[in-house]
Amino acid sequence: MTIIKINMKNTRKAAIQDLAQLAQLFDQYRIFYHKESDEKGAERFLKERIENKDAEIFVAIQDDKLVGFVQLYPLFSSTRMSRYWLLNDLYINENYRGKGYSKELIEEAKELCKSSKAAGILLETSKTNDIGNQLYPACGFEIYDEVNFYEWTNSEL
Repeated sequence: MTIIKINMKNTRKAAIQDLAQLAQLFDQYRIFYHKESDEKGAERFLKERIENKDAEIFVAIQDDKLVGFVQLYPLFSSTRMSRYWLLNDLYINENYRGKGYSKELIEEAKELCKSSKAAGILLETSKTNDIGNQLYPACGFEIYDEVNFYEWTNSEL
C-alpha cells in the first residue's frame, strides 16, 4: 500500500453549513459500526452538538468535499481538577484513507487540548482495530492499562 502525503492543514472546525456533508460521513461511520443508516437522525444529532456547543467537531477536506471528521466531547477529572477531551469519533471515508487525514484531525484535537488547557485526550478502541492500534501510538497516545474499563448499558433504550 502506497501512502500519499497530503499538504498539511486540510482540516478546520465544522460549521453549521457543513451539516449535509457531515451527516453523510457520520452515517457512513455509524454503518461501519453496524448501526442502521439514518442520515436525517445523523444530521439532527450533529446539529444539536454544534448548536449546543457540547462537542467539538473538526473536518478533513479535499477539493471542497468533506472526507473525514473527528468529534470530541468534554470531560472533567476531579483529581486533576482539569478538563479532558474524549476523542469519541474519528472517521475517514474509505476512498480517502491512507493519505494522512486521520493524523491531521488528531493534530486538531491536540491543538484543542492545548488551547483549552485540558489535561489530555482520552479514547478507546477495540483490540481488533488494527489500524487504530497503529495510528494512535504513532500520534503519541499511550495505552493506559492500569485501570479496568466498565460499562453499564441502559436496557430501556
